[in-house]
Amino acid sequence: MTKQNIDRLFVAYKPANIGSNRFLSKIKRRYSVKKAGFSGTLDPFAKGVLIIAFGRHTRLFQFLKKAPKTYRATLWLGAFSETLDIEKITNIETLMPFQEARIENELDSLIGEITYLPPKYSAKKIDGTRAYDLARAGKEVNLKLISSTVYDTKLIHYKHPFVTFDITISEGGYIRSMAQILCEKLQVQGSLSALERLCEGDFVFDDEKALNPLDYLDLTENFYLSDTENLTLGRKLVLEDFKIQDEGKYFVKLDKIISILEIKDDKVRYLLNGVIL
Repeated sequence: MTKQNIDRLFVAYKPANIGSNRFLSKIKRRYSVKKAGFSGTLDPFAKGVLIIAFGRHTRLFQFLKKAPKTYRATLWLGAFSETLDIEKITNIETLMPFQEARIENELDSLIGEITYLPPKYSAKKIDGTRAYDLARAGKEVNLKLISSTVYDTKLIHYKHPFVTFDITISEGGYIRSMAQILCEKLQVQGSLSALERLCEGDFVFDDEKALNPLDYLDLTENFYLSDTENLTLGRKLVLEDFKIQDEGKYFVKLDKIISILEIKDDKVRYLLNGVIL
């Protein structure tokens, strides 16, 4: 890989039946890079958008606008699995078909803020251990209630017993849990047979095209009015030297270098400094 491409932000498309870490390893080998990371783990059975960065751009993940997220899920009505997906289906119940309007109405009823338990077979940490590791070891999994906001749902296709729908949800939402809530509303059991992440905020798959991080920062641009060497050398900064002096997090761009700063209690501190675009 050429030097100018060492720092890179792009969207890859993870196929189904491979873990996100293993997929990243394949990406690293293909691009011949050592330092790389991804944001937003996808379950092995899920496919779709995975945000990847190389080099110093991996430091930008926490500042990117990655929400809301849209998924396309297929729910298998009547199929029971402890994992809430097709990994461990132990029973399949034959059900009478539903009226399509009923399914659409129940999907619409998901819109809004929902409080629920994450799946026990999830990457959620419990005292430092992944929930799925505890579940696979046969240990007790005690998860706390979380809240997510569902912004939109859309029925894509219903061919009994399979319901395919799109759902747009806040960051950190669990689609397997949303599917279970839908099952409860329909008074049936069910499990996801397919899951695809279509987008994360404005991040969509486009043949792994390199992206300009400035277009995806979830920050307001600020402007430094004093000697720019203070920024490039990481010197102490004072509030009076900035155009915007309100509390908040900002990015400042100097040629092809950005710094990310926080203004709080009339003081300025670096969150990230000297990232080359």
